[in-house]
Amino acid sequence: MSALPRSREKATRKSGHSPPRAASGRAPILELAELRRQLRAAARPDHAAVLRRFFKTGPGDYGEGDVFLGVRVPAIRALVRRAGRPRLAEIIRLLQSPFHEERLLALLLLVRRFERGTLAEKAKIFQAYLAHASRINNWDLVDLSAPHIVGAWLLDRPRSQLRQLAASPSLWRRRMAVLATFAFIRAGQYDDTLELCRLLLNDPHDLLHKACGWMLREIGKREPSCLLGFLEAHAAAMPRAMLRYAIERLPERQRRGYLRRRS
Repeated sequence: MSALPRSREKATRKSGHSPPRAASGRAPILELAELRRQLRAAARPDHAAVLRRFFKTGPGDYGEGDVFLGVRVPAIRALVRRAGRPRLAEIIRLLQSPFHEERLLALLLLVRRFERGTLAEKAKIFQAYLAHASRINNWDLVDLSAPHIVGAWLLDRPRSQLRQLAASPSLWRRRMAVLATFAFIRAGQYDDTLELCRLLLNDPHDLLHKACGWMLREIGKREPSCLLGFLEAHAAAMPRAMLRYAIERLPERQRRGYLRRRS
C-alpha cells in the first residue's frame, strides 16, 4: 500500500483521528465489533455446557438463566489487549448482552478504560458501573471488576455508597461491596472490610460468606494480628464457609481451634 500523500498525512495528524495502528510486529488493534466477532468465533459448545454447570444456571440457582458461549477467560483477556478505545456508550451496550462472556469482555474493557482514564472519565465509568450493576450478575463478573472500579474510585473518597451496596437485596451488589474493599486491603486499609464482614455475618448466601472469608484471609496475609483479632471476636458466630476461607493459611492447630468454636 502506498504512503499517505504529505498533505493528507498532515491533516490526519492535526485532526487527532488517525486510524489505530499496532506497533511493529504486533497484532492489529481491533474495534469493538471485531472483538465481538472473534469472541463468538472462539465459542465452544462443549465448554459452554461445563460453564453452565459451574456457574449454577439451573432453575432456582444463583446464576439461573445465564447464557454461555464457552470461551475461556485468558482468550477474553487476549482480546482486551488488542482492543482499540471503544466509546463508553459502546461498552455499556455490550454489557447488556445475554452472553456471559460478552458481559465479561465489556467489564474488562471498562477496567482498562478506567485505569487509563482522566479523573472525569473515571467518574463517568464509576457511575455507569453502578447504574448497570444488574448486568454484573455472577461472581466472576463482580470479582474481576469491582476492586478495579468501585474500590479504586472509593479508595480516597467517602464510602457511603459501599454501605448502600452492602445493604442491597441483590446478592451481587453485596458481593461488589465486599470485593471493592480488596483495593483498600492492597493499600493497607482494613477497617471497611472488617466492618462489612461484621455486618454480613448473618447474610443468607454462602457466596457472601466465601467473599468475606477471602477478604479476611487477604488481610491476614498482610496483618496477621488484624485477622486474629477478628477471629477472636467473631469465630463462633461466623458462617462455616466464611470461617474456613478466613483461616485457610493459618497453622493447622489454630485452624482446628477456631473450627471447634464454630461447632
